[in-house]
Amino acid sequence: MKINDAVKAMSALAQESRLEVFRLLVRSGDEGLPAGQIAEELAIPPATMSFHLKELLNANMVKQRRDGRSLIYTLNVCEMRALLSYLMEDCCAGRPELCQPDYKDASDCEPCATGSKKRKAKKSK
Repeated sequence: MKINDAVKAMSALAQESRLEVFRLLVRSGDEGLPAGQIAEELAIPPATMSFHLKELLNANMVKQRRDGRSLIYTLNVCEMRALLSYLMEDCCAGRPELCQPDYKDASDCEPCATGSKKRKAKKSK
């Protein structure tokens, strides 16, 4: 992922309603949800919902498909993973596997804390 794509994705998610839509679509899985149901569940007017869905589509964070007369929205899992990978790329001194939630040995995460302390010390000099 390029930095411009990451900024576009994060900008799209940096709005309360769009973040709620994104999280709802995370929970909906591969089936997705029709735009009307998303608007209803989140109590957002349909016209406003259309705007938010368009922003998420433009940022490539969601996908859209037609089912009869309905537009069904799903999470773009590949793009979400690409964004998370991009954000975690330099985690823990270049060892992002240490920052995984299921990583068992927390003592191995000391390089993260040590690295941030070193950066702060350099800045204060």
